[in-house]
Parts: sequence; structure tokens; C-alpha cells
Amino acid sequence: MVQWERIKRTTVTEQIMEQIAHLITAGQLKAGDKLPNERELAATLQVTRGRVREALRALSLVGLITIKAGDGSYVNEQEVPLAEDTIVWMFHNEIHNLEEVYAARKLIESEVYLTAVGRLSPEQLAQLAAIFARLQEAMPDSSPEQHLKLLDEFDLLIGECCGNAIYFKLMQTIVHLRRETSRKLLQVPGAVETSVKSRSALLGALQAADAKRMKAAAAEFFKTSQAFYESLART
Repeated sequence: MVQWERIKRTTVTEQIMEQIAHLITAGQLKAGDKLPNERELAATLQVTRGRVREALRALSLVGLITIKAGDGSYVNEQEVPLAEDTIVWMFHNEIHNLEEVYAARKLIESEVYLTAVGRLSPEQLAQLAAIFARLQEAMPDSSPEQHLKLLDEFDLLIGECCGNAIYFKLMQTIVHLRRETSRKLLQVPGAVETSVKSRSALLGALQAADAKRMKAAAAEFFKTSQAFYESLART
């Protein structure tokens, strides 16, 4: 039977992470096991659900668990057992990398999106709308990998059609650079829905050929994303 301990130390999120990591590396929680839900964990550990949620998101970022929206959190297969303090270090290191990737994304993607305004032909806009429709249709059941493939296809088409060959190459680089971090983030509840909402705003601006609307859509997308990363970095 799994033995949970009450959280006593001050860095609550990290202590939750360490305890779950310890239970996994010690074999009390095995690959494929489903963790108790947020409410149950919060009651057992006598912490807030918000802290439990932060810890679970952090563990998913470093690949220890997988969060399935509407289902729960599951222990991943681990080839090499890691100590719980190593898990915490990996999380903070990963967050640093994520922030750097997102800084580059904000700079390059925003410029590519803005440059594309008014440059897409009716056929290209229709192609982009078709990709977005596939994103919406697949959203309830698609895996993070499948969803990411459609996001990449959407963004690469904008880059290809923006009228600047160098920007297109930069977009290809960014898509490659962001792939691993995006794959992890799309496992976090709500991330898929947020990505679809942002592409909807981008598509609307392109269809309207409205640069002001595009600038606002891109700014809102990266503002929301940056706030999410900063909240993780503070835990």
C-alpha cells in the first residue's frame, strides 16, 4: 500500500514533487499507475489543490508522469531511476530552457505572423483554414504528438506564405527548436485548447488582412504563454 506523508517543509510544490518522485523511484508507484486526483492528493498531503496542480505539471514537464486531460495523471516508464532531488533540478533546468525558447518564439513568430498579413492568396487562406478545421476536429481525441504536428503544419504554412524566404527559414528553425518543449506542454490540461484558441485569432486576422488585429492576437498569445511559464518558474 502506498504510504503518503504530510508535507511539512516550506517549498511546498517541490516537496510534493519530491515525494511523488520518491514513490515512483522506490517502486511504490509503477509505470502505468494512475495517481490520486488533485482533490484526493491535496486532502492527503494537507496542501492546496493549486500546489498539487503545480507539482503535477512540473513532473509532467520532466517526463516523470503524463497528464491526460479529463482522465488523470499516470506514471511513465522510466529507463533509469532518478533520485527525487534530481527530478526537482531537472524541472528548474527545463523551465530555464523553456523561457529561452519562448523568448525566441515571441521575437520570430510575431514578426512572421505580422509579415504574412495581406500576403496570403485565397487558396492559401483556404488551405490554412482547412488545417485549422482539422485541429478543431481532432482536439478532443488527438495525442500531443498529433496535435503538435497540426500546429507545426499551420505555422509553417504561414511562414512559407509570408513572402520572406529568410523568415520562412527562421520559422522552420523555431518549429524544430520548440518541438520537444511543446510536446511536454501539450500534456498539461488546457494547453491544447489554448493553442487552438490562439490559432483561431491568428487565422481571423489573416482572413481580415488586418495588421492591427494580428499584432493584438500575437501579443495576447505570448502574454498568456509568458504568464504560464513565469508561474511555473516561481514554484
